[in-house]
Amino acid sequence: MVRSVLLWLSALCLLSACASDTMRDVRQGRARMVTTTDTLKPPDTTTPTGAYEGVSDYRIGPNDTIEVSVYQMEELSRSVRVSSRGTITLPLLGAIQAAGKTVPELEDEIIAKLAADYLQDPQVSLYVREYTSQKITVEGAVGRPGIYPLSGKTSLLQAIVVAGGVTEYANPRGIIIFRIIDGQRMAAVFDLREIRGGNAEDPQVYGDDLVVVDQSGRKSAWRSLLNTMPILGLFRMF
Repeated sequence: MVRSVLLWLSALCLLSACASDTMRDVRQGRARMVTTTDTLKPPDTTTPTGAYEGVSDYRIGPNDTIEVSVYQMEELSRSVRVSSRGTITLPLLGAIQAAGKTVPELEDEIIAKLAADYLQDPQVSLYVREYTSQKITVEGAVGRPGIYPLSGKTSLLQAIVVAGGVTEYANPRGIIIFRIIDGQRMAAVFDLREIRGGNAEDPQVYGDDLVVVDQSGRKSAWRSLLNTMPILGLFRMF
């Protein structure tokens, strides 16, 4: 998916090579950078409040870590990792399908199984400790480009640090997040210097986001793409 998107974007860059240099506009202050992320929507893969804050409709995925707590039954309470097949294993209950279910749905299933054979009125609470099934891709002028799992609520700056930080060739004013919102692939540009200086908010990244750190000057691979979209701090179709 990511590879096909990148190939498509490369073609778009070639088609729009005659556009003006947006990066020059950014450096000279003629393009406005992000100052607030209040209106930035999360991707279709999560919820408006963020999948990493324990919201009820987050769908558990393989390799996520779940904390299981059974009231007054410490021997049943534990931290379990969802297997690659989407299951977890609990004492007395054995393997249970977890992937694809919300936390309340899995809670209800565990409660029903315990109530059927083992406990009277069991009280079970779950929360997702690590959202390992949620991954982002970081590319461009960073120390270690690659795909990284999100272990919790993560900001753009934190994601770049995890990927080894920006290189000497990076253009800190050309940080792009690609995201699917309402079925459309969107993009937004951020200024890393403004974020570091506390003059702009550090936006949250979500699973399936593609973060690209542009290279400066003639080494820029995204110049033409950036020329086709306004730098307003909001996600726009491209």
